Amino acid sequence: MTSLIINSLAILCGLAMLWQLPSLKQAGRFGSVAADFQAVSVIIPAYNESKRLRPLLESLNKQNHKPLEILVVDDHSTDGTGQLANSLGCRVILADPVEPGWVGKSRACWSGAKKAGGSVLVFLDADTRLEHPDALSDLVVAFAKLGQQGILSVQPYHRVKKLYESFSAIFNIIVLTGLNRFSILGSKIRGTGAFGPCLICSKDAYFHTGGHQAIRAAVLDDLALGNLFSSYQLPVACVSGRGVISFRMYPEGLRQLWEGWTKNFATASSSTHPFVLALIILWIGGGFSTAGVLTRALIAGGPAEILSASLVTLAYLAVFLFQARRAGNFHWIVLIFFPLHVLFFAVLFTWSLYLTKIRRSVSWRGRNIKV
Repeated sequence: MTSLIINSLAILCGLAMLWQLPSLKQAGRFGSVAADFQAVSVIIPAYNESKRLRPLLESLNKQNHKPLEILVVDDHSTDGTGQLANSLGCRVILADPVEPGWVGKSRACWSGAKKAGGSVLVFLDADTRLEHPDALSDLVVAFAKLGQQGILSVQPYHRVKKLYESFSAIFNIIVLTGLNRFSILGSKIRGTGAFGPCLICSKDAYFHTGGHQAIRAAVLDDLALGNLFSSYQLPVACVSGRGVISFRMYPEGLRQLWEGWTKNFATASSSTHPFVLALIILWIGGGFSTAGVLTRALIAGGPAEILSASLVTLAYLAVFLFQARRAGNFHWIVLIFFPLHVLFFAVLFTWSLYLTKIRRSVSWRGRNIKV
């Protein structure tokens, strides 16, 4: 009975931690706005992105929104990233020289913003892509509906193609949860940070706050930039980009996936509200507990115990699948093996804690990053 109560609590936590997830269409609530006249500069920081950049640039070249400026900021790549961008008709800017105190992609973002001519800045990661020709207009109109104040932060929908990529399911759920904006308590607790792959802001507000230069030492520039704008009393709106913008994370293999999530997670956990963090911990713990209870029931339990353990396990799986499908196109057959996902998350998170709290450095694409 105790195990049943604990597991049921874990299932409820899985629902409560990501209770609501507004879409891009729900971002603006002030009527229609014609935003076609706004000059937009899309800024893409790129370091050795030649294998990932083409889908984004091709989708940008199909956009109906005009006027549009596409700036690819080549962060001293060695794989032909700049040449690829040139061949697709984009303006290529070489990022400012590497200087002490700058971490991650902030230097490239700042370099691009300084050269941008548009009144609206759209920062996109190289692994994103716009889903249809009016997607950029959807982003700009949503930002205009919010009064063109602060930041509109959009989390792309994760498109999974290979089996190993499904190990990102839990991480994607927690990325959505960890901003403290979508739990059952809603706005009763203070949100933090922003989603990094897609950020929209006005050029004036960006330079007024200091933009990426002001948060140049932050490993997680998305969290830091969102908090920077909030410190200036500028709003930060975070929404799901499903149907408008997507990405494919870490397509080069499991090692890249491991490094990418290792870099992000232990640092990000420190900004999560204690209530939301407790929900996440209980939900993750439930993944181990439900699997253990079902195993014991199948080995030594009676029919009633097997039935109750099976129902609880199915309920946990249903919540896991529901939340994962809100983040990406994760297949239900893969998610049946949720104990493996939970174990993978636990091992990676422990390793991330060691690197960030003890070694104080992580590796990413051949660069050693001090944290």
